Amino acid sequence: MIKDLIFGLIGGLGLFIFGIKLMGLGLQKLAGSQIRKVLGKLTTNRFTGLLTGAGITAIIQSSSATTVMMVGFVNAGLMTLTQSIGVMFGAAIGTTITAQIIAFKLTAYALPLTGIGAALHLFAKKKKHKHLGEAIFGFGLLFLGLNIMTSTVQPLGSSAIIKEVFVNFSRNPFLGIVAGMIVTAILQSSSVTVGLIIALASVGLLGINGAIPLVLGANIGTCITAMLASMGTTTSARRTAVAHVLFKVFGTVLVLILLPLYYNIITGTSTDIARQVANAHTLFNVVNAIIFLPLIGILVKSVTKIVPGEDITVERGPKFLEKNLINTPSIALDAVSKELVRMTGLAKNMVKEAFAGFKNNDRTSLAKAEAKEDAIDELQDSITKYLVSLTQTELSNEDSEKIPSFLHSVNDVERIGDHAVNIIELAERKIDNRSPFSKTAQKEMARMYKEVNLMLVDLSRALPKKNKKLAKNILMREEKINEMTEEFRGNNLERLRCRRCKHLSSVVFIDMLMNLEKIGDHASNIAQAILGRLSWNNNKPYNMEKVKLE
Repeated sequence: MIKDLIFGLIGGLGLFIFGIKLMGLGLQKLAGSQIRKVLGKLTTNRFTGLLTGAGITAIIQSSSATTVMMVGFVNAGLMTLTQSIGVMFGAAIGTTITAQIIAFKLTAYALPLTGIGAALHLFAKKKKHKHLGEAIFGFGLLFLGLNIMTSTVQPLGSSAIIKEVFVNFSRNPFLGIVAGMIVTAILQSSSVTVGLIIALASVGLLGINGAIPLVLGANIGTCITAMLASMGTTTSARRTAVAHVLFKVFGTVLVLILLPLYYNIITGTSTDIARQVANAHTLFNVVNAIIFLPLIGILVKSVTKIVPGEDITVERGPKFLEKNLINTPSIALDAVSKELVRMTGLAKNMVKEAFAGFKNNDRTSLAKAEAKEDAIDELQDSITKYLVSLTQTELSNEDSEKIPSFLHSVNDVERIGDHAVNIIELAERKIDNRSPFSKTAQKEMARMYKEVNLMLVDLSRALPKKNKKLAKNILMREEKINEMTEEFRGNNLERLRCRRCKHLSSVVFIDMLMNLEKIGDHASNIAQAILGRLSWNNNKPYNMEKVKLE
């Protein structure tokens, strides 16, 4: 008896959880390419944010996953705190769809759905049909697991001791809330907890008075995942997680105050206890969202006081690369783009400070430039590893084409930093050996740097929105730099032949020309990537081994 109970619960729960996960994955793959477009509409107003959150969670089948995603978006700078709160309200509503589906009691169709889904996934030729099959297969497993759990716990309905345990939840709602929190914290999904509650209620172990406190606890328990995800993130990301907790706790307190009225409302919605449990879950989140939606501003002020401080931009290490975004490749690539822009800005400033130190024999400027070297190297390493992680996910053709281009560009920016280091070393040599340039050489070097700097400025402006006009300007400047390099190299040889400059100064001058020209070459490579000329060759994937991964 006990062995059958344990095995049945473990197996049924496993199938139930796996079914929810598979269904969510299948639906997410079907709609994955649209997620970025949907998120782009979040800035309109809080109501559309709520609808978006509900829609995304209906696809992912987990409000915890959506909230963790929001924490990631805020931490990556892809979403504001206010936007994320609106989405979070919607996520709370969206997650109740699972409970409503479970309440339909489609267990008789579990096996046919599983078979149809498996056949579609295994034998369909089109990817969208395979993804649909995966979702249907998960849907079938969900009900198969629920059926096993219900059948397993049914004999317990005759046990007076077990019934007394569950009756205590109606006598002491706080006990039920704590139990719901603990179970949800362990299972990492309020949908799974509510599914268990429905199974227990369906066999008579739980009345609605005992089920509602458990549902309230499940709603609070789902906050724990987001709180854990927010640890070590930005201030705004932590505020998003705290807002989630306040939202759920406030709703729970409100229901506890009006508990007798809430019982009456829920029992009036249906005569079926499974549907009553699902409705209790849905009504809690819908009413809570309606109350909070006009009060988002107050909620933002509250969490700002609870989590004080301002976000500090740290130069070292990635700022936008969030592990939480990996399973949403289109959004993750946006984060990579933002990180590349930041890395390019660092490289541009590094070159600027290195040249200022060279020109003015200023070791302070050189030290500032040198401090950026490790930051750029760290970013190259982080972005490259992040992109490699993305290649292990299922990508659309559009997203797949971006990765080689990003790898090229990241490598080119790192090489710009390397050439800035060379300039620092040349400046140190120039200062130590007291090898000044002639006035003509100084003017030529200033002209050369001016063009290179304009390239880097244009590059920083072109990258965020992939501005092709600026990218073409960079390519034209590169031609001009090549011409200047040849001209100034000849002029330097003439000065050396006529003994108008020292040999050491001449060598430093040529090395400077070479490094500035190489910086221009790498900026030009990135401009080519912006123009879309580096990702694919004759419709064949780029050979990843050619990318420099140091």
